[in-house]
Amino acid sequence: MGMNLGEGSSNQAATRQPPGRPSDYAARRASTGLGLDRRLVQQLVEFIEPAPVRFELWDGSSLQSGRQPARVTLRLADRNALVALCVHPELYFGDLYSSGRLQVAGDLVALIESIYRSLQRLHDGPAWLRALRRLYDRRIHNTPAAARENIHRHYDLGNDFYALWLDRDHMQYTCAYYPDPALPLEAAQAAKLHHVCRKLQLRPGERVVEAGCGWGGLACFMAREYGVHVRAYNISTEQVRLARARAAAQGLQRQVEFVEDDYRNVDGRYDAFVSVGMLEHVGPSAYPELAAVLGRCLEPHGRGLLHSIGRSAPRPMNAWIERRIFPGAYPPSLGEMMAVLEPGRFAVRDVENLRQHYAQTLRHWLERFETQRESIAASFDDEFVRAWRLYLSGSIAAFSTGQLQLYQVLFAHPDNLAESWSRAWLYDGQGPGSGA
Repeated sequence: MGMNLGEGSSNQAATRQPPGRPSDYAARRASTGLGLDRRLVQQLVEFIEPAPVRFELWDGSSLQSGRQPARVTLRLADRNALVALCVHPELYFGDLYSSGRLQVAGDLVALIESIYRSLQRLHDGPAWLRALRRLYDRRIHNTPAAARENIHRHYDLGNDFYALWLDRDHMQYTCAYYPDPALPLEAAQAAKLHHVCRKLQLRPGERVVEAGCGWGGLACFMAREYGVHVRAYNISTEQVRLARARAAAQGLQRQVEFVEDDYRNVDGRYDAFVSVGMLEHVGPSAYPELAAVLGRCLEPHGRGLLHSIGRSAPRPMNAWIERRIFPGAYPPSLGEMMAVLEPGRFAVRDVENLRQHYAQTLRHWLERFETQRESIAASFDDEFVRAWRLYLSGSIAAFSTGQLQLYQVLFAHPDNLAESWSRAWLYDGQGPGSGA
């Protein structure tokens, strides 16, 4: 195990002195503290076994988990940091890392991947951790006012910030699509946009409504490449501002309309509905409202696509990410997604899981983020940089180990028979929806 927490230290020697000497009280206090530290670190070791990780404390003492040589060292700055990590590791690991009170020597992504794989062997962790999740995890109630505040906290950090590390062509802050894993980010994001449009079988002149449009990349792409008319809804002021400017620069003002409003206020009738990366911000309590939107806005021949981060089984978002990075976020399971579609008796036509594609997308984002870290720190600070490094690294690990999934669910009204006999057209780019 590599244990050397205080072994052979002067504190232990002091406890062997006869009682009553002036130094005895201080020695006993030091020994008690040492024993507590040992027990707390042992709890962390048992939590992540068999991941090979070395814990190093503020006094230089250490303890290792796993039987293989440690590839990563976690350095804790003080006892309070150790206690916090034991109280709620999912929440306080992020806070401690961001503040610099927990330092990671080694590959951060590999560390989180190894921890996730250890937790999978324990069915998402020991009983005490599952109890803590139930105690600390917040119920997501994204009212229109709460949704606007949540989106403001994440997406209105500034368009310049996101432009530093997203793809240059479309500013897609969602999973790319890699027909070839070696594709660069720009090509993979363009492939994702085509993938979505072909699934929807878009045809020139059709009307499309988009819920949660980011910086307008998909809306402009659909209009330009597939000849459709798009109305796109978004409650991020910063994103809508840039989306409108980008549409104007491409001469698409007559084909694309960006509406700064909540998805619940979508009106009109459309041939297609699309939502890429928005469902995570809705929350199960608001699924009936989204279901009502679909029911009233899709024409009888209409098609829809939900593209969302998800789970294999219901479980809240990582506590630190939900509180510090993505407030109000909830990744649904496939079963929970059906709560959006079943009220309208929509028929699911196709389900695809792109989780490995999202892991690859995130690797590209993290690489670009790191090359821009000095510029980012100049606009924000080092704590912000560490927090976002952890967010991107942890997301890579979550998708690569299956903690998170990425679902694309294609649906239509049950009596809509306008569908192909095979999927060949989707992958060879020919046939329905191959472009304008």
